[in-house]
Amino acid sequence: MPLTKENIQKALEELKKHEKRTFTQSLDLVVKLKDLDLKKPENRLNQAVILPHMIGKPVRVCVIATGDLALKSKEAKADLVIGKDELEGMAKNKKASRKLQNGYDFFVSEASLMPLVGKTIGPVLGPKGKMPTPIHANAPISEVIDQARRTARIRVRDQPVIQCRIGTEDMSNDELSENIQAVFSSMEAKLERGLRNVSEILLKASMGHPVRIAM
Repeated sequence: MPLTKENIQKALEELKKHEKRTFTQSLDLVVKLKDLDLKKPENRLNQAVILPHMIGKPVRVCVIATGDLALKSKEAKADLVIGKDELEGMAKNKKASRKLQNGYDFFVSEASLMPLVGKTIGPVLGPKGKMPTPIHANAPISEVIDQARRTARIRVRDQPVIQCRIGTEDMSNDELSENIQAVFSSMEAKLERGLRNVSEILLKASMGHPVRIAM
């Protein structure tokens, strides 16, 4: 049976009923997988999903660009814009690269700078699943940044489990349901056996106990 909006909303109601804190908690979707050979590269998922709604908490976007694209990125309120000189300065400065990686959630790069990205900050961003998305110099950067701020990342590495943020507890149940369905549909399409590779689906608040979504 597929993941239905009704079952998602029941789980959300159950979770919100018990999660009363003095601060707004993040909500994560947790999907436990089964019968998946993680030795196969194709089963180690690493994909970005553009969600219908913002996830409630700030998603910091770094744009790597030069010239007109850099100027437009600043006008579009990118959280950070860095150019060729800054990249070259990080070539031998792993501390600066790690600080950059830790400070920003998503990276976008002018396509012509991607070879330099690979040589400089790529070795730090790559293992964290944060390699920049390449874009052309004339890309609609405002739209690109908006999409980045609505993006969740699905990753499967050494353990058969996916966990990604889908919003905050103060979002409406409809918004959260639509975000959850977007993540789940994208993930299901990439799994070798689809739903048959799914063992359990949970919702978890940042400080709470997980609540199961019925399938």
